[in-house]
Amino acid sequence: MTGVDIIGALLSDSDEIAARVTAIKAGSLPDGIALPALLVRLVSSVERQPLVRGGSIRMTDRVAVAVRANSYREQVEIIKLVRNVCAGQLGTIAGATEVAVNSAGTGPDVGGPANSFEQTQDFKVGFNALT
Repeated sequence: MTGVDIIGALLSDSDEIAARVTAIKAGSLPDGIALPALLVRLVSSVERQPLVRGGSIRMTDRVAVAVRANSYREQVEIIKLVRNVCAGQLGTIAGATEVAVNSAGTGPDVGGPANSFEQTQDFKVGFNALT
């Protein structure tokens, strides 16, 4: 279980996201994918270091959701939607317990492949992982 799984589940379970994007992928987007699309990637992962390990360990993952869109306006609208769907979520999500999702900043506007528009929304995802 990773923060990518958790963010991916939140995005996949959202009817608003499903109505706006053609695909949600982890790792990389294939060439020629129909836009707009979302790419969910793990930026970093930190595990809490207790003196005695128990049955689970607290993890904090930084996850980036890249929006690749046909226009700047579409990119901005979907970034806002992604942030609203994911930020502030608490509880059990995608099988992970004691999940807490916080917004962790928005990345710069960049030119994507084939004259597309791209920007990332980052999240810090805390959760308990089984050891």
